[in-house]
Amino acid sequence: MAENERERSGRGRDRERQPRERDREESEFIEKLVGINRVAKVVKGGRRFGFAAIVIVGDGKGRVGHGAGKAREVPEAIRKATEAAKRAMVRVPLREGRTLHHDVQGHFGAGRVVLRQAPQGTGIIAGGPMRAVFDALGVQDVVAKSVGTSNPHNMIKATFDALARCSSPRSVAARRGKKVADILGKRDEGAANG
Repeated sequence: MAENERERSGRGRDRERQPRERDREESEFIEKLVGINRVAKVVKGGRRFGFAAIVIVGDGKGRVGHGAGKAREVPEAIRKATEAAKRAMVRVPLREGRTLHHDVQGHFGAGRVVLRQAPQGTGIIAGGPMRAVFDALGVQDVVAKSVGTSNPHNMIKATFDALARCSSPRSVAARRGKKVADILGKRDEGAANG
């Protein structure tokens, strides 16, 4: 009987340990709450209020995702949005781990964004929801401009559209069946001639 009790208590300790490990795993992600919107549904007895949250999640090393969640309570809406963001994470190639490889444009609906690579020390020059995306992504130097809507949903989706269009010289070389030096060499020659 004593052995069974020890086994049970041992299992109980393992169960207690697992959530802590999971919490540690989740804490490696950078979570940014972009916005909370209160919405009302008019019913017979009056209004029922709910909350919609937008969250950006990233690891600070080139992976980022966004998600939206709706619930009757704010914490539940944030939790749902965070889970959706973790499921929708994408990898973005970064140059020297601090900026984009090239300038890129993205759009979604009425949201249009222009993202430009920047020299070291520039910092993140971006407004509102776009700044949260770059913070979570781990970009240190970038210049971004939103042209069009200021709706955070569309701005974030337009930013992700632009990031999806980013490609590294290595991936371009592999696609064309050439060496990285050939592609970068041609770009440098074009800059010298122009």
